[in-house]
Amino acid sequence: MQRFTISLDEQLAGDFDRLIADRGYANRSEAVRDLLRAELERSRQQAPQGQQCVACLSYVYNHHERELGERLTTLHHAHHDLTLATMHAHLDHEHCLETVLLRGPAAQVRGLADAVCAERGVHHGQVNLISVETHQHHRHGGEAEPHAHLRPAH
Repeated sequence: MQRFTISLDEQLAGDFDRLIADRGYANRSEAVRDLLRAELERSRQQAPQGQQCVACLSYVYNHHERELGERLTTLHHAHHDLTLATMHAHLDHEHCLETVLLRGPAAQVRGLADAVCAERGVHHGQVNLISVETHQHHRHGGEAEPHAHLRPAH
């Protein structure tokens, strides 16, 4: 573990301490680590097109919107290689919440997420991307083909 010291003016230090308290951090170090991780992740996601990611896309939509269900299904099928799983929940008589787990090149995942969220009738769309690295191509037991594991990028 490496240590470093930073200086903050009184106003910024007070604001930071309130943020720490509001989010329930045990100390400033843990809060700074999370801020650094978030900024490093944001920087990684702006890297070249080849960056791989896993993502969670969540959105609310009005299922009475004309042909929206069909448009969403068509979008997801056109990008079936990016989709790992989908969860669907009914919120009320008109609105549904869908959460889709995605994996693949960050640019393609973000493109699918943007396309889904831009559909007329989709509300509150949000995507959370996490950069990953491929780790260990190997076989388990009697598997015929080797596979890779994904590890969050550092």
